[in-house]
Amino acid sequence: MAETHAIVREHAPDGSKGRYVIRRDGAEAELTYTVVSPTEVTADHTGVPDAFRGTGAGRALVERLLADARAEGFRVVPLCPFVIGLARRHPDWADVFG
Repeated sequence: MAETHAIVREHAPDGSKGRYVIRRDGAEAELTYTVVSPTEVTADHTGVPDAFRGTGAGRALVERLLADARAEGFRVVPLCPFVIGLARRHPDWADVFG
């Protein structure tokens, strides 16, 4: 069963990179991204440690990125194999993927 996760969005000081992160008991799950332009972001890497396996943390990170993309008007280019896999399984997310 998927858990509810508190996701924090962090930006590099220059705004060119960032990540979504879930912290729990000293462990972090993250999805990193690069801002290519005001209308395009690449999803670079998703890292989910064993402590988060089976909790839905990876999918929650991707869903938060997609929610922000819709709200802020940017498209996501998936470079991360995990994000690519989810995009293939969810054609209903095609509005966000570039």
